[in-house]
Amino acid sequence: MPDVTTDPGLALRPFRAVRYDTSQVSSLASVTSPPYDLIDEESLARFMAEEPHNVVRLILPQEDYREAAQTLRSWLASGILTVDDEPALYVYEEISGAVVQRGLIGAVGVHEEGSGVILPHEHVYPGPVRDRLALMSATEANLEPIFLLYEGGAGSAAGRLVDEIASSLPPMLEASTGDDVRHRLWAIRDPAEQAKIAEDLRGRQALIADGHHRYATYQALRRRYAGPGPWDYGLALLVDSVAYPPRLGAIHRVLPGLPLSEAVRNAKAAFRVEPVGPDLPAGLDRLAAHTETAFLLGGEDGFFLLTEPDPLQVERSMPEESSDRWRRLDTAVLHRLLIPRLWGIEDNESTVRIVHHDAARAVAKARRAGGTAVILNPLKVPDVLAVATNGEKVPRKSTSFGPKPRTGLVMRTFATG
Repeated sequence: MPDVTTDPGLALRPFRAVRYDTSQVSSLASVTSPPYDLIDEESLARFMAEEPHNVVRLILPQEDYREAAQTLRSWLASGILTVDDEPALYVYEEISGAVVQRGLIGAVGVHEEGSGVILPHEHVYPGPVRDRLALMSATEANLEPIFLLYEGGAGSAAGRLVDEIASSLPPMLEASTGDDVRHRLWAIRDPAEQAKIAEDLRGRQALIADGHHRYATYQALRRRYAGPGPWDYGLALLVDSVAYPPRLGAIHRVLPGLPLSEAVRNAKAAFRVEPVGPDLPAGLDRLAAHTETAFLLGGEDGFFLLTEPDPLQVERSMPEESSDRWRRLDTAVLHRLLIPRLWGIEDNESTVRIVHHDAARAVAKARRAGGTAVILNPLKVPDVLAVATNGEKVPRKSTSFGPKPRTGLVMRTFATG
């Protein structure tokens, strides 16, 4: 297989997967989890209590990361986790209602920024990168895959092979999780089939859909070690976005230190502000009806719709080098005008909390803190792709592509590939 030190293209290398032995645990649903950054304290406590071998003990250890490394070694030694005998690429399928997504899990070649091979579209923060770097260094493992998209379509040999295998062969693994998603996995061990996939992918680009901080950690690991090695690769799910268009969900904000009345009063300096009553579904309908910049504020005093931002104030708040497409992003207006200028709040992880998808949960968190929830519409996929292709990055936590891979179904250690 091509080495990233000599092949500049998109490379997905076979590896020997680390997986749970289903005879040693109660179920795959009980030992797997969503990605680490979607797990709040309440969910973490539930996962820890329900099954002693849940993967959260590896990805979110309670003491320090030496504990995670020791737990990983212990589970491998006791047979809770096993290592596949042969290197493989893995076909991975997720089904949720009428939504089907299929892709390939493998070890993706890591490139430095600017290579044009793997495109980020979000900024990363040093804190989460340090956190994941400490974990990966201690465990010498990639415990959850990042999520990449590439444009394959009818001419993609990799895409055809994925569909042929998933449609005709029994899976090696199958599980339904509590979020009503069915997961299935197949192994591609034939070197000839692996070579076809490698040839198909070599000239392509991939967009990071989920896992920017983990990919930045892959880059940091690669820079830390001298010479070629397993750190030149990182665990990834690669999905053909033509065959399986991604879903793009919204990521909402909670500002615990900002009372809703103050947020509404100060927003009026640059927005049209309308009260929409106490009903969240009605507010969400009003928000979804707007194709231009709009936000729904929620808290103790009901809901308010923000629309029609003052163009002059928007323009003055934007970086000079930013494109028109970037300036029209809802999250750009939020993070450049609304939060810092109108509300006078420094945007960081302690002052602005993140809630994926669930508007009701964001509002509940805001009410408990006496603060304000900012409910957003999802960004549009063409806007995200255009911004990334232009070499720009959307503000942090702007996108939530899905369906995301389940953590714990497939893991990779440096010793296994």
